[in-house]
Amino acid sequence: MDLAHALKVALQTGKVKIGVNETLESAHAGKARIVIVARTCPAESLQKGSKVGKVPLYHFDGTAVELGAACGRPYPISALAILDPGSSAILSLETGA
Repeated sequence: MDLAHALKVALQTGKVKIGVNETLESAHAGKARIVIVARTCPAESLQKGSKVGKVPLYHFDGTAVELGAACGRPYPISALAILDPGSSAILSLETGA
C-alpha cells in the first residue's frame, strides 16, 4: 500500500484529527480507529508502546516534516488520528500490535 496516497485519500474522504493534542484526545475518547505518529513526535505517550488506549499505533518511519509532506500539507505533522478512513485503505496498516 502506498502510505502517502492512503493518507491523502483519508484526509479528502474521511475524518482525520491532526496534531498531538487532538490525536491524544481522540484516542483516549475512543473515537480514533488508528493513530499515526512521526519518528520525531515530542509526545512520549505516543512514542512508546504499540497502542494508545485501545487504539492501534502506527510508527511512521520519517520526521514530522516528511509526514506532513506525505499528507500533502505544507507543514509538519507529528501525529494524526484517523476517525473515519473514508474510501482509503489506511486501516490495513501493520501496527506491530
